[in-house]
Amino acid sequence: MLYRGLLLFFIVLCFACKSGPGTTPTSKTKTDFTIAFGSCNKLDLPNLLWDDVLAAKPDIWIWGGDNIYADTGNIEAISSMYGELKKVAGYQKLRTEIPVIGTWDDHDYGLNDGGVEWEMKVESQQAFLDFLDVPMGSPLRKRQGVYTSHEYMRPEGTVKVYILDTRFFRTALTKDPTGKKRYLPNRPGEGTILGKKQWEWLEKELRDSGADFNILVSSIQFLSDKHGFETWGNFPDEVAQMKRLAADSGAKGIIILSGDRHISEFSSTILSGWSYPLIDFTSSGLTHVYSNFSGEPNPYRRGAVINKESFGLLKMNLTTKKVTFEIIGDGGKILARLEQQY
Repeated sequence: MLYRGLLLFFIVLCFACKSGPGTTPTSKTKTDFTIAFGSCNKLDLPNLLWDDVLAAKPDIWIWGGDNIYADTGNIEAISSMYGELKKVAGYQKLRTEIPVIGTWDDHDYGLNDGGVEWEMKVESQQAFLDFLDVPMGSPLRKRQGVYTSHEYMRPEGTVKVYILDTRFFRTALTKDPTGKKRYLPNRPGEGTILGKKQWEWLEKELRDSGADFNILVSSIQFLSDKHGFETWGNFPDEVAQMKRLAADSGAKGIIILSGDRHISEFSSTILSGWSYPLIDFTSSGLTHVYSNFSGEPNPYRRGAVINKESFGLLKMNLTTKKVTFEIIGDGGKILARLEQQY
């Protein structure tokens, strides 16, 4: 009887220690730095994830864009919506406990799929910087575009985050005349996403970086380029330039975070001379998703597409240079996970 009791105890213990997609892990992996991020947040819909973000104990929260849905040139209305977001209890608690940084996308920029042509972009930028509590004396107040970088140093290593602006300088998109897709890739040599000054800034920042991990935040997807919506793939020359810069800069542990699509997924590719894959982690959305998603081609996809409200989490071990990527749903459930050694 004693033997059978001990056997039963060990069987129960083994099952209790298992975790996987859709569960909350019971084991703890050493993490030196944790990033939480998300995008697509409508104020008229409930955000059920703020308590889960706080429970994850991230070192920073990153807005990935579409933080509000303004779609207006009325700057007072945009500022009012940012103010309403700051009053949301869950987010209010988060921003008092965790540093908040981030970028914008078209719906908080003010114009759906908008770019350099938006006549209210300068005023909209100031409202966005107000939202992020950027001091009035900051150089960002005089810069065209919201791009900037943040460096986080820990005893075990350093993480550098690059906030990219894919709106302020982005030139015209090519519409699909057949109507089968919204947009097609531009012709070779045509158009830009980041613009000359932002490219020069990013190149210098990456080449000078001594960080163990370099995180690029893009409001739109970088790798997935077959769906016909907004993507870096609509600007093939810009994609090639980013890949060249990433491969040649000498910057370590480059990772891309993106949003916009109302789905979440992992995409990856191997760049020339790299010993690890370039991962584009898409997390979208916080309050609403593409619930009727039935599939789309993405040759870079790793794992399944998640079309449930969620946020992204990066658990970084700066000592071993290992990152655990997780898509987290309501209740802290892990909807998808990817581990990568760097």
